[in-house]
Amino acid sequence: MSTTGTEWQGGTMPSDEVKLVLPSKSTSIGAGVSWISAGWKLFAKAPLMWIVGILIIFVLAIVANFIPIIGGLAFQVLNPAFAAGFVVAARSLERGGEFELDHLFAGFKKPFVNLLIVGLLLLGGWIVIMLIGAAVMGFGVIMAFMTGNADNMGPALAGSAMTFALGGLIILALMVPLMMAYWFAPALVVMHDMAPVASMKESFFGCLKNFFAFLIYGLLMGLLLLVALIPFGLGMLVWVPLAITSTYAAYREIYTEGGATAVTTT
Repeated sequence: MSTTGTEWQGGTMPSDEVKLVLPSKSTSIGAGVSWISAGWKLFAKAPLMWIVGILIIFVLAIVANFIPIIGGLAFQVLNPAFAAGFVVAARSLERGGEFELDHLFAGFKKPFVNLLIVGLLLLGGWIVIMLIGAAVMGFGVIMAFMTGNADNMGPALAGSAMTFALGGLIILALMVPLMMAYWFAPALVVMHDMAPVASMKESFFGCLKNFFAFLIYGLLMGLLLLVALIPFGLGMLVWVPLAITSTYAAYREIYTEGGATAVTTT
């Protein structure tokens, strides 16, 4: 299915002729390489602005965390709105335009409520996952005290440590589908006015359908992350924008007409 945006859930897509394709497309296993390549070209169109944009968000995160508990949680909920701003900036560069600071806050305009709901769903999912992990770890501690004794606590404590490890693995395992549901949601909301739950559903299945492409992509980005960390972490000023622009390229490849090649040829 292809749509230009005037008929999707009664909204008007701020998509500038980017046509949404549903169901999401399957890509080749090596598609992650083209996403990174296209992402790099997008970054190279305005490297200074990408770095400035990342630094602004970083400073805002620091300021938010000065407000105990509430500030950090609020920033997490607002993450989709900031992510949507970077999507708008990437689209502007793709069309031959500029990366303007105003783009960073584009997600706080018309689609803000839907992006806020995505943030709340993400936070809610994170809290549930942490509670499940904590429950598993807590069970291990309780069992250690119930089954151990003053003369022989070694085996009980070893079992408790294994339960802690299991809890950590459960958290990691559950975080993967949650991040799959979030990965493309901001782009789908801001570019196609998609409803929050629908955007997260489409994001999850889009990632699942292209699991092996994302596996290759993740391995390559992981290697680049190691390189970025070598020069006192300064490479993160490039790696983080590349992660954003390559994700945009992946969105174009999986959900729209044209694909990742359109990112650098438009």
